Amino acid sequence: MRSAAATASKPVRLSWLRSGLFWRTFLLLGILTTLSMASWIGMISMVQRGPQAQQIAAQVISVVTITHAALTHSAPDLRRELLFELVSNEGIRIFPLEPSDEVGPPPDNTLMGDIEAIVKAKLGQDTRFSARVNGVAGFWVSFKIAGDEYWLMLERERFEGLTGFQWLGWAGLVGLLSLLGAAIISSLVNLPLARLAAAARAIAQGRRPTPLPEKGPQEILEANRSFNQMVDDLQRVESDRAVILAGISHDLRTPLARMQLEVEMAKLSIEARDGMQSDIAQMDAIIGQFLDYAKPTDAASFVPVDVGALLTDSAHEAERMLDVRVTVDIGDRVHVMGNPTDLRRVFNNLVENARRYGKTPDTELCEIDIRCHLRTLAQGERVVIEVQDHGHGVPDDQIDQLLKPFTRLDSARGQANGAGLGLAIVERVVSRHNAELNVRNREGGGLLVQILMHPLT
Repeated sequence: MRSAAATASKPVRLSWLRSGLFWRTFLLLGILTTLSMASWIGMISMVQRGPQAQQIAAQVISVVTITHAALTHSAPDLRRELLFELVSNEGIRIFPLEPSDEVGPPPDNTLMGDIEAIVKAKLGQDTRFSARVNGVAGFWVSFKIAGDEYWLMLERERFEGLTGFQWLGWAGLVGLLSLLGAAIISSLVNLPLARLAAAARAIAQGRRPTPLPEKGPQEILEANRSFNQMVDDLQRVESDRAVILAGISHDLRTPLARMQLEVEMAKLSIEARDGMQSDIAQMDAIIGQFLDYAKPTDAASFVPVDVGALLTDSAHEAERMLDVRVTVDIGDRVHVMGNPTDLRRVFNNLVENARRYGKTPDTELCEIDIRCHLRTLAQGERVVIEVQDHGHGVPDDQIDQLLKPFTRLDSARGQANGAGLGLAIVERVVSRHNAELNVRNREGGGLLVQILMHPLT
């Protein structure tokens, strides 16, 4: 049950805080995986930077040195054939270095500074590097032969590692696989808790859940075994309570019936007889309330129920009372799954509660409004049932007390006889029907009781 005041006072939480344990575990594992990947990439980059620069520099030095030696020691008539072989087999091209060459900057590579320093230390400080000469892209390195300068052009792909897009692609693939693994781990971790939560909801709705599997880790095994034992114990308690209730009904109501008969046969004044009959009727009603409150609602007894028909019957019964005026606004074909006997008891209790405590001020009449419609709310489609009176209402800070057993707010609702179980019975039956009960003061005076039920699909 939620009152309007309690709803207004609830703090607003971020949506992710309301997410399930699965998504929280998945989010934490995803963050952990992402941080681990980022640390791993950074560590690999730092560790391999030096060796990779040395490897590329050694390759450049080796190619330049071998080419220099081959051109220097080869016969002049064979140099053209040697140059052709270098181009076709090794992808190495040799060009004369001219002052008019359009020389671009060195290749844009994070290792280029280290490579350049190592190569210049071996080949000379006048060695030049470029990523583009005369509009031709490549890895260009200058060298000298007998005082003449030449360009040696290598294919850029020989010295390039993974591109940014390739790194991104691999990182995305690894991240996707990691998230998939995180989802599987989260499912395996949260599956026993999800089963336990579903079984607990079934008990709260008055159904006997399927026994939980007694297997898995020791903690899960013990929790499931204890829960199954608890379900069996509750079932035995329910069975014992049914037997006790049957005995109470017989043992208490039989003497009351005998007292009623004796009052009828006794020679008493009309006033005394009426008073004693009223007391007996009140005792019988209190016993009935005790039995209704203690009686379990079995979800197995749920059938399609026409809520509109039940409310119409309750309204017609209330209209027979001289001090009641009923206004009805009920939609067509409003059906839910439930126990018709228990729902009729709920509606009758709401009407009786309004009749007893919600009389219109300065009159002896009780005006009751009954409404029932199918509406689309934030939580989905619901059957909205409302029963309200035009009385004095209840102080906002005492609304939560209304649904507690054996509670009557006489100071707010007027003196009346009863055990204080009317609305407690309503709350108990409504919760067993997996419905929502809201109680608040009506604008203009009076108490409004609202029930939200899942429609029959």
